[in-house]
This record gives sequence, structure tokens and C-alpha cells, in this order.
Amino acid sequence: MNGARPSPVDVYVSAGSNVVPKENLRRACAELRKRFGSLDISGVYRNPAVGFSGDDFLNLVLRFRTAESPAAIIAELERLHVLAGRVRGPDPFSSRTLDLDLLLYGDAVLPDPAIRVPREDIRKYAFVLGPLAELAPALRHPVTGETMAELWAGFDQAAHPLQRVSDPSF
Repeated sequence: MNGARPSPVDVYVSAGSNVVPKENLRRACAELRKRFGSLDISGVYRNPAVGFSGDDFLNLVLRFRTAESPAAIIAELERLHVLAGRVRGPDPFSSRTLDLDLLLYGDAVLPDPAIRVPREDIRKYAFVLGPLAELAPALRHPVTGETMAELWAGFDQAAHPLQRVSDPSF
């Protein structure tokens, strides 16, 4: 082992909540800032619950640089879920105090079920892709090679409505 430290990479995380969302998203951003330093944050978007009937969600995407491993980042996201009082039930489609997902870790492609990046949600959900395309329009998807702006332009936005509600104040 040569003792070389890993180089920092850009990390993208999606954040959403439909239970006291402003408070939970604000706390998550503050905690991530404490751990990883400066955050770049997309606008905040409102969208209907997907896959179940429930209150609307507020969603955003954030970026930070770190040399920490994907496993360490995911462990921190899970710690924040616990801090927000998230309870995981058998149904993955339910209201939640906080939902944080690692979307991208540099240009890594990691198919491990425990750490899957790029996250499939990028190309599946408007509430992930829309804020990501706003934050990093020229960023290329590590598998398809398309920019986030290109992916967003090709997305069926009419079928998956998003309403921008604010610029980040977190």
C-alpha cells in the first residue's frame, strides 16, 4: 500500500421529504455541510407523491466534493435518515421524513446492489433528473454519455410534473 489518499470527486445526492419537508431538508443540508463542507444546491421542486397517495414532496439535488468512499457517504445518509426519524416499512412507496440517495460518485459505475451508482432514479424520476439537470446541465451520465440537460430534454416532463418552488435557502 502506497499510502496515497484518494482524489476528491464530485458527489451528487438527491434529497426529498413530504413530512415537515422544509425542516427536514434544511437539517439534512446543514448536517451534510458539517461533514463534507461546501454544498451546491439546486432549486427546490414540489411534486406529487409517486407510487402512493400522500402529501406532495419537496425535492432537490446537492453536490459536494469528497475523497470519502461511496460506502462512507451512504452510511452518513443513513445516519441522517435516523436523525430525521425515518421509519422504513415494507412498502418502499410511502411518506417519509427524509429520503437521501447517492446519485453519482464522480464518473464511477458501481453495480454492487448495496452501492449502485449511477443511480437508476436519474433516468426514471423527474424529481431527480430535473434538479440534477438544473444543477449540472453539462455533466455527462457515466453510462449513456448524455448530458443531464440532454436527458432532461428527452424526458416526458408532461407526465411527471414538477413545480419549482424556490431557490435553495439551506
